[in-house]
Amino acid sequence: MEKIKNQIKSSIELKQKLLEAPDVISGIQNAANAIISAFRNGRKLLLAGNGGSAADAQHLAAEFVNRFGFDRPGLPAIALTTDTSIITAVGNDSNFDRIFARQIEALGNSGDVFFGISTSGTSHNLVEALNVCRKIKIVTAGLTGIYGGQMKDLCEICIKVPSGETPRIQEAHILIGHIICSLVEEELYGRHNQVK
Repeated sequence: MEKIKNQIKSSIELKQKLLEAPDVISGIQNAANAIISAFRNGRKLLLAGNGGSAADAQHLAAEFVNRFGFDRPGLPAIALTTDTSIITAVGNDSNFDRIFARQIEALGNSGDVFFGISTSGTSHNLVEALNVCRKIKIVTAGLTGIYGGQMKDLCEICIKVPSGETPRIQEAHILIGHIICSLVEEELYGRHNQVK
């Protein structure tokens, strides 16, 4: 029982740290603002990650496309982690490091937002994707752990969760993703489905 309680306490402690981290709070607002601006200008959100972070990318894309807190029109968000034919074609014919970069070259446009999710910030395929985004002038945002890895230098907006523990970072990432969804949805549609 104590092991269970300790993990819950550890999760709560990290969330308390988020409340006390001005860089995290401002990063969340900046990421939401970038996505709001993209959607208002007819652009889209592209998301990617590996493993649990791939699941987070898909989860958040679903919240934007379908709904988060209330019914409203769908918002254009694409998780680049879902098409196994594309991923395996690029991974087989080129290189696994290119699985997201190639999709961005095909689908991305200037003014879109790319959101990379990685607990370490060192995933080679996200680094490749971010380099392509910079060339195309896609706004870059990232969610990482405490150190940020290479992503901290490649993202215009990098939200670094103040932890080095993968499970706790992942829990914080989905919380932050949900907050961003809420901020975007409410700014664009309010609670009455009125576009502002």
